[in-house]
Amino acid sequence: MRIRYFAWLKQRTGCVEEELDLPAEIETVADLVTYLGERHPRFAEAASGRGVVRCAVDQTHAEPTARLAGAREVAFFPPVTGG
Repeated sequence: MRIRYFAWLKQRTGCVEEELDLPAEIETVADLVTYLGERHPRFAEAASGRGVVRCAVDQTHAEPTARLAGAREVAFFPPVTGG
């Protein structure tokens, strides 16, 4: 699965994207966030704040409970503000 990081999350993880073979127990976005937090402790810090990190699964906004079965890409990004 391709994992993509946007904005300041790139600095937190040290990469723009990575290709991972996820363990079978990673079934939801929340599971993936925990898994990625173990790989990238600074990502875990950012993701621990409610609403600080958003997620899209195959380019569709996803909640932490969203299932990952069949997904090809997951992207993480900070909330978008406009003005």
